[in-house]
Amino acid sequence: MTAKGVIAAGHAQTVDAAGRILEEGGNAFDAVLAATFAACVVEPVLSSLGGGGFLMAGPSGGDAPVLYDFFAQTPKRQAVGEDLDFHPITANFGSVTQEFHIGLASIATPGTVKGLFQVHRDLCTLPMARIVEPALALARKGFTVNRLQAYLFGVVGPIYLHSTASRAIFASSANAGTTMAEGETMTNPDFADTLEAIAREGENLFYQGEIAATIARDCAVGGGVLGRDDFESYRVHKRSPLVLDYQGARLFTNPAPSTGGLLIAFALELLKDLNIGSSGFGSIAHLEALVAVMDLTNRARVESGLRDGVGTEAAGTLLNPDFLAAYKRQVLDRPRAERGTTHISIIDAAGNAAALTLSNGEGAGYIAPGTGIMLNNMLGEEDINPTGFHQGEADTRLSSMMAPTLAFEGDGRLTAFGSGGSNRIRTAILQVLVNLLDFAMPVGDAVEAPRLHSEGGLLNIENGFSESAIARLIKRPTEHKRWLERNLFFGGVHVARYDRITDVFTGAGDPRRGGATRIV
Repeated sequence: MTAKGVIAAGHAQTVDAAGRILEEGGNAFDAVLAATFAACVVEPVLSSLGGGGFLMAGPSGGDAPVLYDFFAQTPKRQAVGEDLDFHPITANFGSVTQEFHIGLASIATPGTVKGLFQVHRDLCTLPMARIVEPALALARKGFTVNRLQAYLFGVVGPIYLHSTASRAIFASSANAGTTMAEGETMTNPDFADTLEAIAREGENLFYQGEIAATIARDCAVGGGVLGRDDFESYRVHKRSPLVLDYQGARLFTNPAPSTGGLLIAFALELLKDLNIGSSGFGSIAHLEALVAVMDLTNRARVESGLRDGVGTEAAGTLLNPDFLAAYKRQVLDRPRAERGTTHISIIDAAGNAAALTLSNGEGAGYIAPGTGIMLNNMLGEEDINPTGFHQGEADTRLSSMMAPTLAFEGDGRLTAFGSGGSNRIRTAILQVLVNLLDFAMPVGDAVEAPRLHSEGGLLNIENGFSESAIARLIKRPTEHKRWLERNLFFGGVHVARYDRITDVFTGAGDPRRGGATRIV
């Protein structure tokens, strides 16, 4: 039987939801919507209809890829005064802790629902009521919490136990003072009812109806910022992707105002002349080149103005040939020898490709009453508010490191991929790209290979590189941290690939973030 497509995502049931849709004749875009709705049920720390994201859509038939931007938007009103519901919580990652801000004043205007409906109108073939069925079943009948989700609940437990409504969904049945443990059954009947209503009545229920009214009312009396007009005026942006060529492949990735695609493009431009594929994976030449490029990309991000938010001028500076040339010399002169994010990649037999990355931040701790939907805390994430909390421009798209990407290779292969992982998204995608295109690794090997991440004077090294190469790396005048196991810190790159000449599908879900893959 001819295969109908390949799916790679962060949870087996997310993958299964997409698989059911492909089996029933849906295309990659039908399937990626079904997977997204399912992820909002089974990956609740990483995805929600109360957040935002991006879809890189590559329709078959010769149409150019298009980027659907449905990321979060800053409110029209600035947050001022002492009565804001905005406070810090500490997330405990075990070896490190990190502070986030939650509360009603941390919520940015969510875009996920409107984005998914826009994609449905433009690209899908099945009715929305059919597409949401797998997610409805999971929310009503329940699913077993897996190890990764239990770990994530533990990390951000204070958020998911913040309110009576959140505790009703996420608290352990055995111990109401903790979040659900591995092996417990989780249901979300309110979410099922809400999703069914949205599928029936359309996106206006969320943006112009009862849901928007309730959230706006709670914000008005409880110290939030969002108003009904923020929901009513929200728009999905369809953007022309950032296009670049690397090692015989044409890449389409997320353009400005997001930063992730721009920084990946900059890093690949620096790598173009190094021919690191000839040095062998894990060689000191390979690793030194990666670290050099990561460090220079971080520096260029500051020098170009990209760190302070993305404008046309900053984006143009970063990819200006003269600006690039100065940084390339610094690589060639060297000795040679985001947290609450998930990703879904799907390619179908017709050659339609979908790469969708979704985020809810860590969650605001606020469940929209009666909906089962946790709203985002994008206004409380330091990474995407570099000028300070509530200091950015009003009614503006927030920037993001998310970079869903498509690669069209000259040998007929089409690859869809992306990653979660906050600031590590760009370095995770960069390394998987290098593994695929420079080292010609099979998809599974490219995803599972160990990774590095260098930022802020700290070099993080995942276990799996040779001791001799690591010994030379850590002689550098910088701090380093060695990770003994594969860890979600290094992102979660989920890859789907279709060889249009041999008609063969391959895929890999990143084990660092609970990855699963399936060929239907």
